[in-house]
Amino acid sequence: MPSEHSGPERTDDGRYIVVKGRRWRATDPEIPEADAAALRSHLMAARRAVKEAGRAADDAALRRARERVQEAKVALGERGTPWWEQSPAERARRWRDGLARLDRLREG
Repeated sequence: MPSEHSGPERTDDGRYIVVKGRRWRATDPEIPEADAAALRSHLMAARRAVKEAGRAADDAALRRARERVQEAKVALGERGTPWWEQSPAERARRWRDGLARLDRLREG
């Protein structure tokens, strides 16, 4: 029977997704969908920048792109302090501040 939600399998506690038998930290479920979508957009753009910088053998651009990937992953709650160990205020501050920094990097 198909599940009601799409996406990868989750652990019973909802903290991890399982992809090809490997656990990965799940995105913080409290992030409002509009903010989560914006963060995912930043993440995908940063991953494309990593690929482009690697092809160009541009070490400085590669470092900046990897920093953007890290920033997006932390803001999504997928890296850094686990989101389930943070207070609601800390969680909100994490994704709002991360999104603001990523928006500034995109503009700059």
